[in-house]
Amino acid sequence: MTETQKVWRSFQALGNIAFAYSYSMILIEIQDTIKSPPSESKTMKKATLISVIVTTIFYMMCGCFGYAAFGDSSPGNLLTGFGFYNPFWLLDIANAAIVIHLVGAFQVYVQPLYSVVEKTAAERFPDSDFVNKDIEISIPCVVSPLKINLFRLVWRSIFVIITTVISMLLPFFNDIVGLIGAIGFWPLTVYFPVEMYIVQKQIPKWSTKWICLHMLSAACLVISLAAAAGSVAGVIADLGVYKPFHAMY
Repeated sequence: MTETQKVWRSFQALGNIAFAYSYSMILIEIQDTIKSPPSESKTMKKATLISVIVTTIFYMMCGCFGYAAFGDSSPGNLLTGFGFYNPFWLLDIANAAIVIHLVGAFQVYVQPLYSVVEKTAAERFPDSDFVNKDIEISIPCVVSPLKINLFRLVWRSIFVIITTVISMLLPFFNDIVGLIGAIGFWPLTVYFPVEMYIVQKQIPKWSTKWICLHMLSAACLVISLAAAAGSVAGVIADLGVYKPFHAMY
C-alpha cells in the first residue's frame, strides 16, 4: 500500500467514525418517547453520555487494535475481511446484531420522510380512499383491531425494496458509510447544535466560550471535508474492480 492510499484510508476511517455520531437529528424523537419523572432532559443527558463513551471505546479498540495487529493489511471488516469465515457462530451473531440494529435504526431515521410523503399525499388527494382510508383487521386475542392504510403499505414497501436494491448495487460499505458520515456529521451534529446553543445561552460574541465553540465547529468541518475526500477516493478505487451484486472486502 502506498503512502497516498494510507492517507485516503485514514480519512475514510474518520468518516466511518463520524457516521456513528450523526445521531443528533433523532434525539428529539427519542426524547419524545421517554417517560417522566425524572425529566426527559436529564435522562437524555445521561443516556447520551453513556452511549458516546461506549461507542468511542469500541471504535478505538477496533481501530487501534486492528491496525496494531495487522498494519496495512487490516481490512474494513475484521471478521470476514481476511477471507476466513470461522468460527461460523461468531459471524452469525455479528450478522444478527447488525440486522437487529439496522431494522430499528432504519425505522427511526426514515420516519420524517414517511411523514412528509404521506402528509403531502393526503393534502393532494383528500377524497382518495386509497390514500386516506384505514382498513381495520380484527386479530384474535388482541383488543384493538389492526389498522392498515393501503397507500402507506404500498409506498413504504416500494421504498424499502428500492433502497435495498441500491444498497446491493453499492457493496463498498465502508466507503459509502464514510461519505454519508462526512456529509451529515458537521452540519447536523456540530454546526447547527453549536449555533443553537450560542443563541439559547446568549453567549457574547468574541467571548472565550464563543471562540472555543467556533474553533470546535471549524475543526469538525475540516475533519468532515477530509473524510469526504477519503471516501470519494475509496469509491473511485472500488469502481475499478466493481461487479454488481457482489460483496467487496
